[in-house]
Amino acid sequence: MVRNVAELLPELEEADFYLLSGVEQGMRFSEWVQREKLPKFADMTDEEVEYRLERCLKRGLVEKKTIQYEGYTLQFEGYDALALRALVQRDTIGEFGSPLGVGKESDVYEVRSYKPLALKYHREGYTNFREVHKERDYASDKEHVSWMYTARKAAEREYEILEELYPDVSVPQPIDQNRHAIVMEKMDGVELSRTKLESEQVVDVLDLLLSEIARAYEGGYVHADMSEYNVFVDESGVTVFDWPQAVPTDHENADEFLARDVGNAIGYFRRKYPREVPASEDLSSDEVADAIASGTFETVAEFA
Repeated sequence: MVRNVAELLPELEEADFYLLSGVEQGMRFSEWVQREKLPKFADMTDEEVEYRLERCLKRGLVEKKTIQYEGYTLQFEGYDALALRALVQRDTIGEFGSPLGVGKESDVYEVRSYKPLALKYHREGYTNFREVHKERDYASDKEHVSWMYTARKAAEREYEILEELYPDVSVPQPIDQNRHAIVMEKMDGVELSRTKLESEQVVDVLDLLLSEIARAYEGGYVHADMSEYNVFVDESGVTVFDWPQAVPTDHENADEFLARDVGNAIGYFRRKYPREVPASEDLSSDEVADAIASGTFETVAEFA
């Protein structure tokens, strides 16, 4: 888990952010930015750069490394600080709250503005850069690709997809985005994996989830990473989140990803509720996926 930098914002000065932005600019060309280039990138004197580096190093916002030269790189905390400050300056965020979820590829916090919201920091590439770089097409078109670029592209991609799908598909309403951070509505309810449904609710909730998969397909996207860990359930229905890996329906592997998503959804309900969703040949994941792709899916009852 990357440290929460919200408490650092009041003690950081405007020139500290100039330095952080300068390191960010230099990282477009190299993971480690040469010390002698920082005055140009940050538009500061050499003496001011030295002072600001000391402040940012002390707070864990940048890291220093001596290789063939003295180099500096942003820590994720430094990148968080830049994104958070931008969102505060735009009045998107007024208060910072407690963690809502911490994962391998993202950290989510409660924030407030005119209502409770959620702030999601993308962490793609920070600990598993090679895998993300290999698997996601937005991380493969540059000669130098950093974790910073990978995380930002993931955030931009997810935000764009949420904007296209909301409100026709039950996804979190996107509010704002900067660098690797997204602000969205805070979801109500409980994660599907932690939900204990009553017997009479099981098939209805499965129907709702498959219907959202169908609406997303109609809206032009396949989630491509569907599981019980990225679905929230409440009294009003289900909400599907975590969309950075989604693919358009004209993607060469879209049908394969759709079948896998449907199989994951049905498979989860079969494992947890075997009486209500028995393992039968009638409820075939491939047939349900075909019905979704053709726009004819209505409910799982049609396959009984």
